[in-house]
Amino acid sequence: MKSILVSGLVLYSFLFDNEPKEGRQLFCAANDKSQASIVFNMVSKQLMYFVSKVPELKKDVKKVRELLTHTKDGSYIRPLSRDTGAIDGFEPFLAVIDEYHAAKTNEMLELIQSGQVNLLQSLIFIISTAGFNLNAPMYTDEWPYAKDILKGEFDDPEYFAVIYEQDSEDEWQDSSTWAKSNPLINESDELKEQIETFLEKRVTEATKKGTMFRVLVKNFNYWMQASEESYLDFNDWNKNETDFDITGTKVYIGLDLSRADDLTALSFIHLDEADKQYYVTSHSFVGTKGGLQGKMERDLIDYYQLAKDGYCTITDLSSGIINTNQVLDYIEWYVKEYDLDVQAICYDPYAIHGVLAEMERRGWYYDLREIRQGIQTLSSPISDFKLKIINGDVKHHKNPLLDTAVKNAIAKNVNDSIMIDKKMNREKIDPLMATIFSYVLACEYEWDKETFMPMFF
Repeated sequence: MKSILVSGLVLYSFLFDNEPKEGRQLFCAANDKSQASIVFNMVSKQLMYFVSKVPELKKDVKKVRELLTHTKDGSYIRPLSRDTGAIDGFEPFLAVIDEYHAAKTNEMLELIQSGQVNLLQSLIFIISTAGFNLNAPMYTDEWPYAKDILKGEFDDPEYFAVIYEQDSEDEWQDSSTWAKSNPLINESDELKEQIETFLEKRVTEATKKGTMFRVLVKNFNYWMQASEESYLDFNDWNKNETDFDITGTKVYIGLDLSRADDLTALSFIHLDEADKQYYVTSHSFVGTKGGLQGKMERDLIDYYQLAKDGYCTITDLSSGIINTNQVLDYIEWYVKEYDLDVQAICYDPYAIHGVLAEMERRGWYYDLREIRQGIQTLSSPISDFKLKIINGDVKHHKNPLLDTAVKNAIAKNVNDSIMIDKKMNREKIDPLMATIFSYVLACEYEWDKETFMPMFF
C-alpha cells in the first residue's frame, strides 16, 4: 500500500511540479538495486497507463531502461542504491527511500539531504516496515524521532509521520487489535476477511514452528532482534531505561579491557538499598589506530557524535591505542563527582597487569576482583541478570553504546550453561561484558543484612 501511494506522488511531481520548472531530479532509493526498482517500476507502469489514456503525453515522456525522462523540461526519475555508486553532485528534488530498515547506515539519507540545500520545495519519503536489525538508522534515528513528534514531545512541522504498529508483542493473540499494523482491515469486509484469514494461518504456523518473532516483525510491524539466540529482548531492556540519582550510592565497577586499538568499557552498577534495585551506567574508550573514520565505517558506530554527547572518550594518544590513564582518570572523576562508595572493581584479567600497577601507584585501596571469563564464574550471573531485566529490577541510563552491546549479544549454550557471545567480530559487546563483570559481585550483595554494634560492659 505505501509503495503504491508514494509512486503516485512521485509521478505527480514528475509531470506537474514547477519549482524548479526544469530539471527536477527524482530518485527511488533503497539499500540494494532490486529494492530500489520496486517503486520505480510502479511509477513506470502508472506513467505508461496514463500515457495510454492521454496519448498527447507520449511525445513528452520517454523510458530508456531504468530512466524516465520528461523531454520538455529535462526532469527525470531513476532508481538509486549503494550498488549504483555515489550521488554526490546531484540535487534530488524528491527522493523515496524504500525499506529503510535494511540500511546499515544513514549514508544514503545524508547524501540526499545534503543535495537538497539549494532547493525550495524538496521532499523525502521514508517508507519501511519494521526489521530485525535494531542498530539500523530506521530504528535508532527515524522511528524514535517520529514517535516523539506523534506524542507531541517534539515539534517539527516539516516532518510528517505515520506509524502502523502493534503497541505490544502480546497483541498478536487478540485479532481485534490487528488493524493497528494492518490498516487495510478497516477498508472493507472483503479485505478484513482476507487479511485476517492470512494472519491467522501465519500465527498458527509460527506458533507451531517457534518462529513467532518473524511474524511479529513482518506482519505486525513490531521491531525485534533477528535471532532467537539473542541474549536479551531489546524491548525488555529498553523499558527499563530511566534517569536516577546515583549520588552517594554504593557501586560495583566493571572493567573490560580491550586490545589496545579497539574498545575498552567501564560499567557501574549502583545499589538502591531502599528499593533493592540495581542501576547501571556505562562509559567506553575508543582507540583510533588505523584511523577513526575507518573504524566508524567498520563498526557502523558514530564515535565522534557519541564522544560529543558524553558516552565515550576517544584516545588522546597519537599512536591511536587506548590510553589507560584516561580510563583511570575517568574512574577517579566519577567516584569523586558523585561521592560513591566503591564496593569493588571487577576486571577481566586480560591485559590488566600494567593497569593494576598504575592503580597501586595512584594509591587506590579499592577491593580489586579478578573475574575470569569462564562458565563457572559467569553463567549464573548472566542468567540472573537477564531475569532481573525482565522483572524490572535492573534499570539503566540512556547509553547508545550499551544499547548496541545488548542488541549484538547472543546467548551461547555451553554444557547446559549460558555464555554471551557475538556473531561478527565488528559487533561490540564490551559495555555489556563490563556490566556482567560488575554484576558477578553486585548480585551477591546482601540487601537485608543487619549491622550489629558491639556492646561493652
